[in-house]
Amino acid sequence: MSSTAVPLPLSPKVPEDPEARSTRLTGAAFWAVFVLSSIGLGVTVNQIFNLGLFGFQPISTSFYYMVVGFFGAVAFLAFPALKSHRDRVRWFDWILAAATLGLGLWLASVSLTIQLAGWNVVSPDWVAWLGLLLVLMVLDGVRRTGEIVLFIACLTFGIFPLFADSFPGFLWGVQFEPLDMVREYVFGTEAIFGIPMQVVSDTLIGFLVFGVVLSATGGATFFMNFALALMGTSRGGPAKVAVVSSATFGMLSGSPTSNVLTTGTLTIPTMKRCGYAPHYAGAVEACASTGGALMPPVMGAAAFIMANFLDVPYAEVMLAALLPSLLFYAALFLQTDLYALRHGLRGVARSEVPPVLPTLASGWYFIAAIVGLTVLLLTYRIEAQAPFWVCLFLLVIAVLRSRSTGFGLRAFCELVVQSGQIVAQIVALIAGIGLIIGALSITGVATAFSRELVQFAGGNIGLLLFFGAITSFILGMGMTASACYIFLAIVLAPALVQAGLDPMASHLYVLYWGIVSFITPPVALAAIAAASIAKSSPMKTGVTALRIGILLMLLPVLFVLQPALILRGETMVIIQSVATAGFAILMLASAFEGYVYGLGRTPPWARAAILVAGLMLLVPEGGSDKIGLGLAVATILGLWLLGRRRPATG
Repeated sequence: MSSTAVPLPLSPKVPEDPEARSTRLTGAAFWAVFVLSSIGLGVTVNQIFNLGLFGFQPISTSFYYMVVGFFGAVAFLAFPALKSHRDRVRWFDWILAAATLGLGLWLASVSLTIQLAGWNVVSPDWVAWLGLLLVLMVLDGVRRTGEIVLFIACLTFGIFPLFADSFPGFLWGVQFEPLDMVREYVFGTEAIFGIPMQVVSDTLIGFLVFGVVLSATGGATFFMNFALALMGTSRGGPAKVAVVSSATFGMLSGSPTSNVLTTGTLTIPTMKRCGYAPHYAGAVEACASTGGALMPPVMGAAAFIMANFLDVPYAEVMLAALLPSLLFYAALFLQTDLYALRHGLRGVARSEVPPVLPTLASGWYFIAAIVGLTVLLLTYRIEAQAPFWVCLFLLVIAVLRSRSTGFGLRAFCELVVQSGQIVAQIVALIAGIGLIIGALSITGVATAFSRELVQFAGGNIGLLLFFGAITSFILGMGMTASACYIFLAIVLAPALVQAGLDPMASHLYVLYWGIVSFITPPVALAAIAAASIAKSSPMKTGVTALRIGILLMLLPVLFVLQPALILRGETMVIIQSVATAGFAILMLASAFEGYVYGLGRTPPWARAAILVAGLMLLVPEGGSDKIGLGLAVATILGLWLLGRRRPATG
C-alpha cells in the first residue's frame, strides 16, 4: 500500500507497514478473533464447496453480509482506532465489533426480503438508519486498516451523491437524498456489496489464507534457503537470491512493503556483505518485492477482481501477466549479474550456503503446493476451491512433520487468527472502496468520465495512455494497488477499451501503473523500507530503484501497443515480440550497468548507443526494431574492433 506524497526523509527511518498484522491481540481479544475467524472461514468453505453443513446453505447476498459481519468485527478488534491504542483492545472496540457482527448477521437473516422488497429503492426509514450506521462503521474500518488518503477518498466520494447535481461537466450526476443514498450503498449490489466484495468473498479469501498457511508452515524460509542453495555461491549470488525469493514470496503476500520488511531483512545485509553498495542492495530488494505483486500464479486481490470485471477465468489473467513479469525479473537478474561482473563481486562462502538436495528434501512440499495450485488454476480452473485444497495439503504435511516443523495446536490457532486479520483488512478496505464505486455508479459519473476522457484525447492513443499513467500513478501514492485498480477499472479502463485497445492489456496497464509509485520518488514506500534496512539514503535508494525497475513503467505501454507481449495474437508474432523484447532487455541492462558480456566495461558513448538501441527495440514496430538491432550490432562490433574486450570477472 502506498503512502501520502511527502518528501523523503533525510535519514533512513523504518517506515510503518500499512499492511502489517496487528500485535495487540492477547488474552480474550485473541480468542474472540479466533472464534470469529473460525466461524467466518467455516461459513466461507461451506459456501464455496456447497457443502450444506447442518442444512445451512445461504443465498449469495446473505453470505456476503455474513462475511462483512464476521470479518468486520475482527477488523475492529485487530486494528486500533488510534496509534496510541496499539497495546490493547479498548472497550469501544468491543462495542463496534459487536455492532458490526450484529448488523451483518441481521442483514444476512433478511437478505431475501431485501431482494424481493427492493430495499435498495424503498425500505422502512428505521432500516435505512441502521444502514447508515453500517456505512459509518465501514468508514471507520477503512480509517483503521488503510491510509488516511484512502479514508478521505472514501468519505469524499461517499457523500458525493448528495451534491452530484451541483458539479459541472462530466462530474455532474444524479442527486440523492441521504437515506436514499444509504439504501443504495447497503442494500444495492453496486456499492459495499458490489463486485469487489463478491470477488473477495467468493474467491480471494482462500488465496489470502493460502499465503498465511504457506508462511506459517515455513514456506517463506524454505524458498529463501532454496534460492540461496541454488545461487548463493554464484557471482553476486545474494542479489539473485533476493530477486527469486522476493518474487516467490511477493506473489503470495501481494504487498511490496510487507515483502521488503520480510525478505529484505535477510537479503539486503547479505548483499552488502558480498560487496553490493547499500543503496543498490536496497533498490534490488524494493524492485523484486514490488514486482512480486504482479507475478502469477497469485497476484494479489486486484487480479481476481480484474478477472471478474473482464468476465474471464482467472487463468486468462494469470497467463496474460506471466510474460511481462518474467521480462521484468529477467531485467533485474541481468542487472544484478552485470553489476557483479563490473565490480568483481562473488557470492557467499560455500560454508554459508545450505546443500541443495537436503534443502529440497526438507521442503519439497512447498514447491508441490505452488505447482499444484497452478495446475488447479490452469487445468481445472477451480479458482475458488483450489487454494483451500492446497492449504489442506500443507496443513496435513505440517502435522505429519510436526517434530521438525514445530507445528502444533497453538501454531494452528495463531494461523487462524492471522488469517482472520488479513481477511478482515481486505474486507474493510474493499467495503470502503465500495462507497466510491457506488457513488460513481448510481450518479452515472463513471460512464461520463470515460466518455469525456476519450473525447478529450481526441482519438490520440498516446495522450490517452499518458493521462491514464499519470492518474494511476497519483492514485497509487495514496491507495493500495487493489484500491487504485478498482477505482480506475471503473472510470479509466473503459476509456482505453473504447479507444480500441485490448481489454486485458488496458486493465493490466492500469494495474501496473498503480503499483509504480512503490519504487518511484517522492513516495517510493518499498524503496524507503529497503533503505531503512540497508542503512542507505532513501532518495538515492529510490532513484536507483527507479532506474533498475524502469521496465515496470515501460512494459504496460509496450503490451498495450503490442498485445503479443501478453500472449494475445498469432504465434509467430508472439515469438518475434518475445525475442525482440528479450534482446532489448539485455541491451538496456548492459547500458544501465556499463558492462557488456564478453567485452567488459563500456565507455559513455557505447552506453548511450546501447541504451538507444534497447529503447528502439522495445518500440513495437518493425522499422524501429531494425534500427535498434543495427545500432546494437554496430556498437558491439565497434567495441570489439577498438580492442576494448576484457575478460569477464568471476
